[in-house]
Amino acid sequence: MDSFKFELVSPERLLVSEDVHSVVVPGSEGEMTVMARHAPVVTTMRPGIVVVETVGGEKNRYVVYGGFADITAESCTLLAEFSVHERDFDREDLAHRMEETKKAISEATEAAHRTKLEEFLHQLTTLGQVIVPA
Repeated sequence: MDSFKFELVSPERLLVSEDVHSVVVPGSEGEMTVMARHAPVVTTMRPGIVVVETVGGEKNRYVVYGGFADITAESCTLLAEFSVHERDFDREDLAHRMEETKKAISEATEAAHRTKLEEFLHQLTTLGQVIVPA
């Protein structure tokens, strides 16, 4: 199986930089699996789980809160607004983000803005349901 360069970057740090066999990306239009020689794509990401299969066959899961993916035939770079390995995920942070989003929804004056916030809250809720409890 061919490998390609994968990097997961958040504002705080470079989380992953290695050759991998595949990466499952929570794209804004749905999950997509990236493998070597993938067609070039740039897409936004929704809150979700990135699943990375390493060259050694290990699968690692990372929680991301949006950002975007830059995919080429030779590489995949995810620039996440927030990212952490699933084992290090703080459920209290998720609960806090959900409360802040609910507050923003109640204060939103424009329907389009409120709709975007409601969609984000739904994505956060779904994320909370798929994360394996520590």
